[in-house]
Amino acid sequence: MRRQSYLLHFNPKLSLNAAGKHVRDGLSTVLRTGDNIWVSCDERTSIERLRLTGTHEFGQHCRYQLADLLDLTNEAEDVEIDIEGMGECGHYLWIIGSHSLKRKQPKPDEEDVAKQIAKLAKVEEEPSRYLLARVPLLLNPETGDYELFKEAPHPTDSTQTLRAAQIRADDTTNDLLDLLAKDPHLKPFMQIPGKDNGFDIEGLAAAPDGRLFVGLRGPVLRGWAIVLELLLREDKHGRLRLDEVPGATEKYYKKHFLDLGGMGLRELRQRGNDMLLLAGPTMDLDGTIAVYCWPDALRQEQDSLIGPDKLQRLFDVPHGSGPTAGQDKAEGMAILDKEHVLIVFDSPTDARKSQPHCVVADAYRVEQ
Repeated sequence: MRRQSYLLHFNPKLSLNAAGKHVRDGLSTVLRTGDNIWVSCDERTSIERLRLTGTHEFGQHCRYQLADLLDLTNEAEDVEIDIEGMGECGHYLWIIGSHSLKRKQPKPDEEDVAKQIAKLAKVEEEPSRYLLARVPLLLNPETGDYELFKEAPHPTDSTQTLRAAQIRADDTTNDLLDLLAKDPHLKPFMQIPGKDNGFDIEGLAAAPDGRLFVGLRGPVLRGWAIVLELLLREDKHGRLRLDEVPGATEKYYKKHFLDLGGMGLRELRQRGNDMLLLAGPTMDLDGTIAVYCWPDALRQEQDSLIGPDKLQRLFDVPHGSGPTAGQDKAEGMAILDKEHVLIVFDSPTDARKSQPHCVVADAYRVEQ
């Protein structure tokens, strides 16, 4: 499968976090709106906007701190939200965190081996990851850029005001996690860290009618990946609440099980009534990464079981191996235009970073 390189330019004044990690080294999702693409780094509390500046280039890096738009659990710069999905509909940018637990990472070169082994028994809970929110997204006709707001007038309906909002939560959980903790399929995995095939969100698509499709990297159940279908409404206090989903067995969410050959979801993108899927390993390892088409995904009236005969495997995405093991992990996918998707990578190789504060993304042609 032929690919076309796109160069993403980042502002050096905005590119490093407090720990010195560059935003280009942890890209986890990408979304296109007009001439802009939106990306996030899984170790940030911000959304990055770039603009099309050439035939195959995006630049003019602009940053939006989510603490200026939402009520975050912890607004410290060094606390990550672990943003893993973005979607757009109805003049809103939708954002979701991984909602996953994290196991401590041992350092095999340290002298105190017992201490490092003990780290593997420590599981951390980070409430900042339990984010599901929307932020007003409007086109500035003077600049041609889309902008984010905490509150803004509706562009076509003077009786409406667009407001940022997030799902009801506290310091330990949110409404979605509370529901899934009782789910017969997901309950056993809610207290398992994401990279151990535990519960781990890594994809979000927003349908024009307001439905959200949430892709799970884990768990994968006997080879079947899971997509949750949600519907949210704003309550009188300005918080988002889960609404009833017609046809759902579990009332407030549908479950769609997809046979992706043992892979979990990395990204979801709605295209007409179809859904494009970026799939890869659920565990922390190098393995096959592929793009699929799920035809008529938006027309599933009930919970569904989607076998391999109902999915179209479009192409595989190369990943690091050998001397580049653990690198070039495809994490985000955007609809670039009617015929192409743009894929961004976590832990990019040096070959993707030949210029300072830049990184190469790949565009692939997809069938109509």
